[in-house]
Amino acid sequence: MKSYIDSYKEYLDKELGYSQKTINSYIGDVEQFSQFVDKYKLNFIKIDKDHVRDYLKFLDEFKLTNKSIARKLSSLRGFYNYLREIKVIDDNVFNYISNPKIDKKLPNFLSNQEVDELFESIDVSTDLGVRNRLLLELIYSTGMRLSECASVKVNDINMHERTIKVMGKGSKERILYYGSVAQECLDNYLNGPRDNLLGKKNSDYLFINHFGDKLHEEGIENVLKDVIKKIAFKHKISIHSLRHTFATHLLNNGADIRTVQELLGHESLATTEIYTHVTNERIREVYLKTHPRNKK
Repeated sequence: MKSYIDSYKEYLDKELGYSQKTINSYIGDVEQFSQFVDKYKLNFIKIDKDHVRDYLKFLDEFKLTNKSIARKLSSLRGFYNYLREIKVIDDNVFNYISNPKIDKKLPNFLSNQEVDELFESIDVSTDLGVRNRLLLELIYSTGMRLSECASVKVNDINMHERTIKVMGKGSKERILYYGSVAQECLDNYLNGPRDNLLGKKNSDYLFINHFGDKLHEEGIENVLKDVIKKIAFKHKISIHSLRHTFATHLLNNGADIRTVQELLGHESLATTEIYTHVTNERIREVYLKTHPRNKK
């Protein structure tokens, strides 16, 4: 099974263009199933529904959430679809196994005031501060994913059109847009601080760390952690929260959901529709405050 896992890993990387973080997650789930198969001396090519049920019982020991179990089943579904594609198996039993029900959790997002507070807390008197200000501004202004942000190259940016070309999930290219505030931050960063961070090194990537190398995903997450230490937000904020905030603020200000879907790079509209639950609360609030029949 190991040789197939290795080839699947290469498939996720070369063919589908998944981020290293996503690949590690998928492969980790498949390797855990491989351990189960080895422990009970099963033939991984002849897995049936009873074996899958036994595996789910095996996972009970780890006290996993339904969301985690659903992710593991999804990882195995993908792996066995790959095995079917390369004709190792004829059918994929995981396609007949339903995921456990997951309660939809509303995405965490910032208010307009919190966004302003976040950006104003960044000290832009240093090269790293200028970089950090641009980093968070671009994520909020464009809705790009963490992996996409880390991969942006200077040549991906069209400053005349104020667009950024990114490579999303499944190696799907899309164009993102940014406004005047982000442009000002970009100008500030490219007019000295980026070259200062590079020193004598060269890099195509937009975001550079203090060693003069590409700023990776973990480094971007650490930037936000350092920034929010200074702010007493009542709820947990992550890089993904800025992407949620981007989508929610667009919808609150009249953007249609299909446009937001395209900007976020969601394949399914259903993925984007979770944001309508957030904006519905805003709509209700506006209605209660403004409709004349409600005022009486």
